[in-house]
Amino acid sequence: MAKQKIPATPSVRRLPSYLNIIRQIQKEGGKYISGTLIAQELSLEPIQVRKDLAITGVIGKPKKGYPINTLIDAIERFLGWDSMQDVILVGAGNLGSALMGHQEFRLHGLHIVAAFDKNLQKAGTTIHGVRVFSIDDLEAQIHKLGVRVAILTIHSSAAQETTDILVKAGILGIWNFTSVKLRVPESVVVQTEDLSSGYAMLCVSMQSRQDANNGTAP
Repeated sequence: MAKQKIPATPSVRRLPSYLNIIRQIQKEGGKYISGTLIAQELSLEPIQVRKDLAITGVIGKPKKGYPINTLIDAIERFLGWDSMQDVILVGAGNLGSALMGHQEFRLHGLHIVAAFDKNLQKAGTTIHGVRVFSIDDLEAQIHKLGVRVAILTIHSSAAQETTDILVKAGILGIWNFTSVKLRVPESVVVQTEDLSSGYAMLCVSMQSRQDANNGTAP
């Protein structure tokens, strides 16, 4: 069987930004939105926006744009945000706790149902309404909860060992916030968020802007 074609990553990454703008226009009473308006808000080319939105299956109307309610439904359905996904979080430290408190996840269909940590003092407590279990209970709780997605915010030194446990217990998707390139079977999807790379891009962009303003850009 041929593998299903996966849309380009940049297009998928832009869709949440489009959704935020479209929802704002909806709140203001708008019924239609043009690709040009979205492009202007995000400093993109209109043709790029139209190509990105095309992967959702929605077609705009000439001189009117895209019907907002239909477009929101299409984007949410394409992203899988139209239904709730139960997930677990491993590593209830500063970053993990912050993610548990991020209320917008619920709007995106992500529901953190349990967290795990090696610190036994955290076991049995709740953080932002999420119960924290001992890391020793990880495999048993995955089977009990029936979850298939995990957020990994554990220390990098334990990332691969913990991943092996997750995979063995039936986890099929891992949102990886560690600096480790995880080794997983082909059946498991890993999305790694490299925070240091994001910061590096910010620093380089700021420096380039400063050099341009000072007239020192090559």
